[in-house]
Amino acid sequence: MAEYVAGFAPDWISPPGDTIADLLEEYGWTQAELAKRTGYTLKHINLLINGKASITDETALRLERVLGSVAGFWLNREARYRERLARDAEEKRFNTWTSWLDRLPVRELMNAGAITKRRVDTAQKPFIVKDLLRFFGVASPDEWQTHYEQAQLSFRRTRPEQSDTGAISAWLRMGEITAEKTKIPKFDKSKFESSLREVRKLTILPPDDFEPQLRRYCSESGVIFVLVPSIPRAHVSGVARWYAQKTIIQLSLYGKTNDKFWFNFFHEAAHLLFHDKNDVFLDEFTGVSLDSPEEREANKWAGDFLIPPKWIPVLPSLKTRRAVCDFAERIGIHPGIVVGRLQHDEIIDLAWMNNLKVSFRFREEPVG
Repeated sequence: MAEYVAGFAPDWISPPGDTIADLLEEYGWTQAELAKRTGYTLKHINLLINGKASITDETALRLERVLGSVAGFWLNREARYRERLARDAEEKRFNTWTSWLDRLPVRELMNAGAITKRRVDTAQKPFIVKDLLRFFGVASPDEWQTHYEQAQLSFRRTRPEQSDTGAISAWLRMGEITAEKTKIPKFDKSKFESSLREVRKLTILPPDDFEPQLRRYCSESGVIFVLVPSIPRAHVSGVARWYAQKTIIQLSLYGKTNDKFWFNFFHEAAHLLFHDKNDVFLDEFTGVSLDSPEEREANKWAGDFLIPPKWIPVLPSLKTRRAVCDFAERIGIHPGIVVGRLQHDEIIDLAWMNNLKVSFRFREEPVG
């Protein structure tokens, strides 16, 4: 007589009743005999063997006493069988949800390492659906739509093009995942404002030198600074937000020279210092005027913080590379930032002195 133990794992697809049937054959018992020994009706035994009735705690104990196996084996066998049935049903649902992929930047998320790289074909689409549900942390596309489309009602945008829910939600979610894994103290506005004065000094450093210090200054103030690969359809290069009781500045490096990067950073910092924590500020700087009072305030604060108003009268005289470099050294910022301001204020042509700017290519955050 064979001994069945909890560690034995038969084929998950088959119901536990297959094991019962095997034992009955080995014992030479009929279903009617098992019914009499267990106290169940013949109909219930038949349902158990065909997987139509579940093995409960009580059933497992009865089978343990009658068939000589342990209750844990039967419960484990039942759980794995039901899980497999549920997964089979889930896979069928995934097949009906593949149209959801048309709303999301699938390839961009694959390239960013946020989800597994797969061929986007009929055979792989159900698996991509599953990957994306896990990425967003939702049970179905309906929950994604409810959560992210409702959330976007509170977003503050700098451009009307920032309306692609799929692209925006994907870019924001990459930052959320980093935030969820990061332990950080509560946001301290006073400490953050003080730290920004130290951060300004970092503008003269190369990325490998300033990046860890920038993160440290932010972290000590209760701000998570995160870099996320850009998603073009999102039209977002920076965001300031509060998420899961954490404070985040999230930037991409898409097309960023150091003048744009630092202006972007201090612009988002201004949102955290001065604006409603219930708002999510989606920013993309393209040189267009901003209608929002909050955006105008953040713009002005960032510009004044980098080049204080008392130095503005000097700017029109900065017409040579040497003059720009001397001025930048005098006020303690990188000359590329001065060039960006001169171009923005139309003091010099957009094509002038761009070689004083630095393009940033340092490593962006891994996701997942």
